[in-house]
Order: sequence, then structure tokens, then C-alpha cells
Amino acid sequence: MTPTTISQQELYRFLEDRFACAQACTECARACALRASLLDPGGSEEQERARRRGIMCAEVCDATCRVLSEQNCLDEEGIRAQLELCRTVCLECAHAFDAQPGAEESAAACRACARACTEFIATLR
Repeated sequence: MTPTTISQQELYRFLEDRFACAQACTECARACALRASLLDPGGSEEQERARRRGIMCAEVCDATCRVLSEQNCLDEEGIRAQLELCRTVCLECAHAFDAQPGAEESAAACRACARACTEFIATLR
């Protein structure tokens, strides 16, 4: 293979992973916002924790999607930091949702987003 071919393959993988991560962030933000809206703000401490985590996760995923959608927003180090934050918040939110009946789909969306962030981080140098 020529260096040009390798560069094109790396570019395609980078763009595919970036798009997949942005899409996973959008889906996770939607699922977390919906789940948080179903939890009563005056509920138990555990429900309140899950609601707050869901809101935070939706906001972080939304911000991450915006970062990934803009061409010249941040340098690679800034993108990596945003992805690592997103991955961490998603995993914390998934853990909080695990304790909530009926939140399995939302927890799965959080874990899928965390995986997408991890995979995209791997394409960064």
C-alpha cells in the first residue's frame, strides 16, 4: 500500500468514527433527557441522583455532538478532553439508570455512547 492509500483509509476511519460518535451522542442525549423527564424531582434520593445524572449526560452529549459537528472548533487535544468527559459522564449515568426500573434502554444508550467515544479517541493521535 502506498502512504496516500493509508492516509485515505485513516481519514475515512476518522470521519466514520467521528460521525458514529456524534450520532451516538445525539441518541444518548435524547434518551437521557426523556428518562430524566420521567423521574419525579421530589422522588427518592436515588431517583433524584438518576434524574440529575440524566440531565447532565444529555447536556454533555449535546455539547460533544456540537464539538464533533464543527470543523474548526477545537484542536485534537480539546476534542479528546471533550470525548473523555462524555465517556465518563455516560458511564456514570448508565450506572445510575441501572438502578431504575424501566431505564434499561437509556442505560444501553449511555453505554453505546461511551463505546463510540472510546473508539473515536483511538483514531486520534
